[in-house]
Amino acid sequence: MTESANGKRRLNAGEGAAGEFPHSLPGSRTEVVLFDNSDQMVQSLGSHDEALRYIEEQFPAVNFHVRGNELSITGPASDVPRIMRLLHEVRGLVARGTVISPTVLQQLVALLRTQSLQNPVDVLTHDILSSRGKTIRPKTLNQKTYVDSIDTNTVIFGIGPAGTGKTYLAMAKAVQALQQKEVSRIILTRPAVEAGERLGFLPGTLSDKIDPYLRPLYDALHDMMDPESIPRLMAAGTIEVAPLAYMRGRTLNDAFIILDEAQNTTPEQMKMFLTRLGFGSKMVVTGDVTQVDLPFGTRSGLRIVEEILQGIEGVSFSVLDAADVVRHRLVGDIVNAYSIWDETQRSRVKHSAGAAKRGEHA
Repeated sequence: MTESANGKRRLNAGEGAAGEFPHSLPGSRTEVVLFDNSDQMVQSLGSHDEALRYIEEQFPAVNFHVRGNELSITGPASDVPRIMRLLHEVRGLVARGTVISPTVLQQLVALLRTQSLQNPVDVLTHDILSSRGKTIRPKTLNQKTYVDSIDTNTVIFGIGPAGTGKTYLAMAKAVQALQQKEVSRIILTRPAVEAGERLGFLPGTLSDKIDPYLRPLYDALHDMMDPESIPRLMAAGTIEVAPLAYMRGRTLNDAFIILDEAQNTTPEQMKMFLTRLGFGSKMVVTGDVTQVDLPFGTRSGLRIVEEILQGIEGVSFSVLDAADVVRHRLVGDIVNAYSIWDETQRSRVKHSAGAAKRGEHA
């Protein structure tokens, strides 16, 4: 922080290094941020000050006053340094072309609270793929760690609840690898088991029955590639979307392979899939161990694979949680609520089993 010619304090490029917010200080504090020009100020505070309003909501004890290209911040000494750090990161995002919105600020605040050594700006500007004006990038620290793991390992497991981006980011990395000629084809697969349904009960031909299970993978492809090129690439075998059963007996060389909904694999199916790995290939396995649709009593291959493969070089496990949900805010709340409920149920079952055992020995 330095003083300008008129005595106002200016937020410098180096203000607020990566790490935790500054420690709390007693009393009240006032800081003034000087923006270089009105454009920088508008880009930092959001259209119609929507980003500033979000910050005001997060810090209700702080007063903000805008005058010209100045933003005055007055409030508890514990809050003001945190806001200055936040604004430093905001200006870093603006400098890299990121449009500041309440959603971006929410992601930024979450990253700052992790106390990670990673620069939040680097996380939120780590572009994977750009398609039709849309840029795909990680939005949380765990997502960035997951993407980095895909870069540095051969077999990667992305485990987490719905909406955490585990499959979408893997798809983006697959398309990126194909475009950069790191692989010659993409293979996308899923077990054909969903919510207790079986293929034999569905109407139509085998293709008609399989298509609903693979539709989410097609949808992601259409988000990331020219839709007109997809049929041509599929006809040439450059992109293959098929049920897991079709992988048996194959060796998959020079390919980026994604197994989605892996919680619905049996241990035998998981072993079969993993041993399809060929030279020059990468595998990403994604799933949510809290949503297993296998018949009652059937073990999930995803639940036990970490215990089996832990410690093997080139194999990585990335775990995402409710904090990484990038869908509607309620999705994260729902995931949290179910996690609490599941834990309560497990505690009750354990308590009941213990009580029954004590009764037997009484």
